[in-house]
Amino acid sequence: MNAAPALEVEGLCVAAGGRDLVRNACLSLRAGGILVILGESGSGKSLLAHAVMGTLPAELDWRGRIAIGGIDFGALDPKSRRAHWGRAIALLPQEPWASLDPLMRAEDQIAEVHALVGRRTWREARALAGRALGTLGLGSAGGRYPFQLSGGMAQRVAVAVALAGGARLLVADEPTKGLDAECRDEVAELLLSQARAGAALIVITHDIAFARKLGGEMAVMLDAEIVEQGAIAGLLAAPRHAYTKRLLAADPAGWAPAKPVAAANPVVEAANLAVERGGRRLFEGLSVAVCPGEIVAATGCSGCGKTSLGNVLLGLLAPQSGIVRRVSGADAHRFQKLYQDPVSAFASGSPLGVALDDVCRRHGLPLDAPSRILARLRIHPDLLLRRPDQVSGGELQRVALARVLLVDPAFLFADEPTSRLDPIIQQEVMDLLREVVAERRLAMLLVTHDAALAAGMTAKAVRVDARLDAGGTLAAL
Repeated sequence: MNAAPALEVEGLCVAAGGRDLVRNACLSLRAGGILVILGESGSGKSLLAHAVMGTLPAELDWRGRIAIGGIDFGALDPKSRRAHWGRAIALLPQEPWASLDPLMRAEDQIAEVHALVGRRTWREARALAGRALGTLGLGSAGGRYPFQLSGGMAQRVAVAVALAGGARLLVADEPTKGLDAECRDEVAELLLSQARAGAALIVITHDIAFARKLGGEMAVMLDAEIVEQGAIAGLLAAPRHAYTKRLLAADPAGWAPAKPVAAANPVVEAANLAVERGGRRLFEGLSVAVCPGEIVAATGCSGCGKTSLGNVLLGLLAPQSGIVRRVSGADAHRFQKLYQDPVSAFASGSPLGVALDDVCRRHGLPLDAPSRILARLRIHPDLLLRRPDQVSGGELQRVALARVLLVDPAFLFADEPTSRLDPIIQQEVMDLLREVVAERRLAMLLVTHDAALAAGMTAKAVRVDARLDAGGTLAAL
């Protein structure tokens, strides 16, 4: 007799106020199987994952059948479902900083799961936690708190926490956002090792290269429905649905290289910068200038100091040495930041529309000022009635971008602005940013791990990285 599938989903529907957010989803996944879900922001991918996990917000209605390892998981009461979390099923959420305990060090958070869920001794748990951090290139980060980690480092810690309980079904929601290619491949190998050990994986991602690396099956979602499904290799080689074809065509790997922009007097410039965080030197001897109408890409591995560079240019962080100059005559509010984790940039208890209204009132703008920007970013007005925790990461990032553009910035530090966006929306947002930069003579520092995206947006880049040279001194690459 064959063992029950690791996951069976039949006729799953999720709705809010009579509007379908997930419609008639059907999935089946065997032990050791991999299912990758692609789709645009707001298509229902994360809601499908949360329905499987049993963590949907109370105001959402759902119906259908969800079985995990033969157990009718959807029919269990909340307390019974929680008893299976970490053991039968584990979720790696989309926002790492929101999922990590801000008062616990990284190694302690991983060890706690090994001890309490995996029933290991604390000595064993700490050893396993240290080993996991080492595997993910975080051997020296175990003693840090989440606020001391970069977005990519926090994401890797969250991966280790999710895997620590040994769950036989792992739901990973955007596990590689904000990671450079090397770290992305490490996470892929870590997930594949779980599959080889018999765990079933549901992986939600916008990263087509990551999907290829994982292999397995793929489901493509659009407007709350699965519109195409099949083996990843075949589906990516010969997509049938028009949306899947558009999705693949929008991959930055196919973008034309950007052309150089004529130099002008910089809006912001820095010379011979050195920056430390938590007693660790990130880089030194770094110089950069960003001119009107120009995009400069800041590249480098996760945790190398790209965000710190942008914060120094904005005046949010003081460098250990070096000089920063900003153009005179521009008000402070015209130096803006688009955060890597938009959930940290909004009040958690307020509807998103309130955040835009507040900006309009603060700067004397008409309350309908956001409407044109919202339309260009494909933000439905109903979205503004929801709180930040009730929308997808990609939807939240687009609202954050709309809020920033309202104040007509002179300099914009865009910190991984598309890490939560699918390729189509990413291309649209990058096209919009490129237009805004040209139209408004905006100066922009773009932090990205995607070399193809950087090359498609600008011909000018600064490498933010550090290593020990042959003489043992720190040198900026």
